[in-house]
Amino acid sequence: MSSNTAGEVQMSGMDADVMIVGGGMVGLALACALKDSGLHIVVLERAEPQPHYSLARDCRVSAIVKGNQQILEGIGVWKYLQDDAEPIRAMRVWDNQQAGGVRFDASEIDEMEMGFLVENSSTQAAMHQTMLESDHIEYLSPIELSSLQWFDKSVQLTFADGRIMHTPLLVGADGGRSWVRKQAGIGCFERDYGQQGIVATVRPERAHGGVAYQRFLPTGPLAVLPMSDGLCSIVWSAENSEAARLMAMPDGDFLAALNVTFGPVLGRIVASGERSAFPLIGRLTDHFVRERVALVGDAAHCIHPLAGLGVNLGLRDVMVLAQEIVDAHRFDEDWGELSVLNRYMKQRLPDVLSVMASMECFHQLFKHELPGLKNLRGLGMRLVGNSGPIKALLMRNATGLNLPVPRRIS
Repeated sequence: MSSNTAGEVQMSGMDADVMIVGGGMVGLALACALKDSGLHIVVLERAEPQPHYSLARDCRVSAIVKGNQQILEGIGVWKYLQDDAEPIRAMRVWDNQQAGGVRFDASEIDEMEMGFLVENSSTQAAMHQTMLESDHIEYLSPIELSSLQWFDKSVQLTFADGRIMHTPLLVGADGGRSWVRKQAGIGCFERDYGQQGIVATVRPERAHGGVAYQRFLPTGPLAVLPMSDGLCSIVWSAENSEAARLMAMPDGDFLAALNVTFGPVLGRIVASGERSAFPLIGRLTDHFVRERVALVGDAAHCIHPLAGLGVNLGLRDVMVLAQEIVDAHRFDEDWGELSVLNRYMKQRLPDVLSVMASMECFHQLFKHELPGLKNLRGLGMRLVGNSGPIKALLMRNATGLNLPVPRRIS
């Protein structure tokens, strides 16, 4: 892999077979998936991301479901990441302060774990290490892009300093405010949830035992997720006014509020690191593709983080798109043509739409505190908890084990 850092950007002068705009987890995963394809891959990143540390740990984390852990293993990333990943062996869910709830255990689907919690910076470092195994990947950062122009067999990408590159396929992996999406003229439905997600690393009094906890509140869900060394990561979704109040609290007051809200499940939470907050906005593009352009991850769709599935959808996008590119290359097709890219979109739409619809239903169901609705939620939780094979099927779908997505590129 050719890698350039700040002040050292040197263009190869060669056209790329695939250019990926965005050097986050999803963009890097696509490069890793294509590393053995023989294609020349160029990854363009505007600026190197900086971790947000909380108790000396990156507070931006992702819950990688079991099926996607198998994907990371299949594209060669997991071997560099596994030592930094904390297994999630079970999950417990409550409705506000109501008694009872639902427990999901990996043993119910004959697995050792349902997924793994990983720090985003660790995942990106593992992906960079994987890309070093290939001589066909260039990673260029910092890069500022200026314009995008279409030709018959390629698109032309112009950089702010005037340099130019051509590629038959440009992939937008550049997040919710995607530059590629805007340049391609692809429309996007946007829903502002009126909430902020507060993230921090905390230390509970008792061992978490590999269990993830989620408590649904009228103002949004609170998730407490297991990390290594006895730490936990919190994702506290709250309405804007409540989030502003929580973020403005002194550390001691915030810790007290967190203990009251979460309860004594892990004893007292004895320490909380620096907090960060981000707005919760849902997005879905009109199209995932147009001629010579494909969108993946948050550039194509953003969902509410209440189930932590956002990056998992992006990784599944990557694998389907990578397999279509490799297949097209094998059979001498132009992998930038709309006919090829539409195959990617048609495969991904059912998964994306079903997850987005489910998250919206959950959001609406737990947002309101009407007496009848509270009773309905309680009944639903009891039914799911006692449903046996149906519960196992739901878990296998949620962990990605049942989905028809390539685990490795063939």
